[in-house]
Amino acid sequence: MTGIRLAAPDPGWSIEADVVVVGSGVAGLTTALRCTAAGLRTVVVTKARLDDGSTRWAQGGIAAALGDGDTPEQHLDDTLVAGAGLCDEEAVRLLVTEGPDAVRRLIETGAHFDTDPDSGAIQLTREGGHHRRRIAHAGGDATGAEISRALVEAVRSQAVDTIENALVLDLLTDAEGRTRGVTLHVMGEGQHDGVGAVHAPAVVLATGGMGQVFAATTNPAVSTGDGVALALRAGAEVSDLEFVQFHPTVLFLGAGAEGQQPLVSEAVRGEGAHLVDADGVRFMLGQHELAELAPRDIVAKAIMRRMQEQGAAHMYLDARHFGAAMWESRFPTILAACRTHGIDPITEPIPVAPAAHYASGGIRTDLRGRTTVPGLYACGETACTGVHGANRLASNSLLEGLVFAERIADDITAMPPPRPAPTHPGPLPVQNLVAPDTRHHIQQTMSQGAGVLRSAASLQSAADALDAVQLNTRPGGDSPAKPTTPGVDAWETTNLLCVSRVLVTAAQHRRETRGCHWREDHPDRDDATWHRHLVLRLTPDHGLLVHRTETAAFPPVQDRAAALPPVQDQPHPLPKEQHQ
Repeated sequence: MTGIRLAAPDPGWSIEADVVVVGSGVAGLTTALRCTAAGLRTVVVTKARLDDGSTRWAQGGIAAALGDGDTPEQHLDDTLVAGAGLCDEEAVRLLVTEGPDAVRRLIETGAHFDTDPDSGAIQLTREGGHHRRRIAHAGGDATGAEISRALVEAVRSQAVDTIENALVLDLLTDAEGRTRGVTLHVMGEGQHDGVGAVHAPAVVLATGGMGQVFAATTNPAVSTGDGVALALRAGAEVSDLEFVQFHPTVLFLGAGAEGQQPLVSEAVRGEGAHLVDADGVRFMLGQHELAELAPRDIVAKAIMRRMQEQGAAHMYLDARHFGAAMWESRFPTILAACRTHGIDPITEPIPVAPAAHYASGGIRTDLRGRTTVPGLYACGETACTGVHGANRLASNSLLEGLVFAERIADDITAMPPPRPAPTHPGPLPVQNLVAPDTRHHIQQTMSQGAGVLRSAASLQSAADALDAVQLNTRPGGDSPAKPTTPGVDAWETTNLLCVSRVLVTAAQHRRETRGCHWREDHPDRDDATWHRHLVLRLTPDHGLLVHRTETAAFPPVQDRAAALPPVQDQPHPLPKEQHQ
C-alpha cells in the first residue's frame, strides 16, 4: 500500500454494503445486477446520472460469434492479430467462448438488437479487423444507448442502491491492506451530500476510460481516469497504459477543437465507406489486405502519414454511395451529428482525423477481475485483463465489460467475505491537489507529446511539463501555487495528472512501435526486446516502479511481491514532491 490519499474532508456519513460498484456502464451495472441477484447488498456509485457513462456513447456494436459459419476460434484469431502479439490468449479465449451466451443473457435482461425483418435473426455487420460479420447493433448506430437503457431499467426495477453524481476518491483498507470500501464525494443535494464512505469488503472499479487526459477525445467529460488513479494510490499494479487507441475516424471540427468529439463509427466503413484524401484517392488500398477495415492502429497510422505527406489537417470518409435511405435507417445518430456541424454525408465526404478513443491498458487483473489489492476488482475499460494487447479489436470493449463483469460477480458471490466493521485509519500522507486551471495545460501537453505520434523528444517534453505542474503544488517550490482547495475540479485534475505521468513514463520505456503505440524514433516492432508487458505501480517511498515482464505472459496477480524487481529497465523515480 502507498498510504497516499487525496486531500479531502473526513467522511461525514457512511453506509454499509457487501459490494460497492463504481461506475454505471455495461461493466458496472452487469456486476451490480448479478451480485444483487445473489442476495448481496450492492451499492452502485456513479459520477453523473446512472445512464451517463461511456457505454451509451458506443455506436458500432458488440462483437460475438453469433452468425452462421462464424466461430469463437475465428473471433479469437482476429483479436490476437489486432493485439499485435501482446494479448493474453487465455483471456481472449474466455472472452470469445463465453461472449455469445453473455450477449444472449443481455437480451434476456431487455436489450433489443436490430433484427432481420423476415427471419428475426440478429443483424450483424463488420468492423475493422474482423474477417466476418459479427457485430450486433441496435438502433442502427445507437448500440451503447440501448444497452445502457436496458441495464439501467433492470437496476431500477431491482431497486439496487445507487448513489448518483458522486466522485469516488480513495480506497479504504484495513491494516493488512485488504479492501474495506471507498470514500466519495456526492455533488449536490440528495440523500447523501459531501464526502462520505461506503464500507464493503469488495470494491469493483468500472469507471471507464481516461480519454480526457488528451485535448480531443471521443470520451465523455466524466472519463478522467479516476479508477486508475485511485488504484495506483491504493498500491495496485497497472499495465499496458502506453497503448492508447486513437480512433481513425473522428469528425474533424477544426485544428483547435477540444473536448469530446463526435465519433464516426467503424461500422460506416464496415458497410462500405471509403477513406480518401482531398483528391479522392483511396489511400488504404494496398496498405493492408482489409483496406479500410484494417485494425484501427493501422488505419490511424495511414491517415496520419497521408496527412503528413500532404500537409493536410484531415482526410475524408466518403459514403455518399449509401444514399439517403441507408444513412437515415442505419446511421441516424452519425447523420444527425454531422448535420449539426454543417456536413451532409449524403452529398459530401466527411472530414475525419484520429482522436483519443480507448485505453487498451489499465489496472492489471486476473481472469476473475481481481487486482493486486485484495478485495479490489476492476472491469471494463479501466481494467487490463490482457484481452486487448497492444490494440483493441473493434467492438470487443462492450463484450469484455459484459463477460468479465459476470466473472467478477461470480467470484464475489462464490465466497462472499464477511462485512467488515468500519475502520478508522490514523493520519495518512495527503497528496497535494493540482489547481483546476492547469487541466487545459495538461491536456494540451499530452496531445502534443504523447498523442498519435511519439518520440523520445516529445515524451521528454511532456514529462518535463507534467513534472513542472506537479512540483508547483508543493510549498516552497520555485513558483509555488496557493494550496488548492479540495473539490471536484481539483480532484479530477489531480487524477488526470497522475494518470498522464504514468502513461508518459510507460511510453518512454517502450522503445518500439507496436499496436497503437507509435514511436517515430523507433518505427519498427521489436519482438526480441519488447514482446512483453510493462507493469507499473506507485511505491510507499514515492517512486514509480517500472517492471518489464520476462515474456508476453503476465505474472499471476496473487503472487505480487512487496517490490517488483526491475528487469533491464531501472525503476523510474517520481519526485518526492508528488506525494507530500
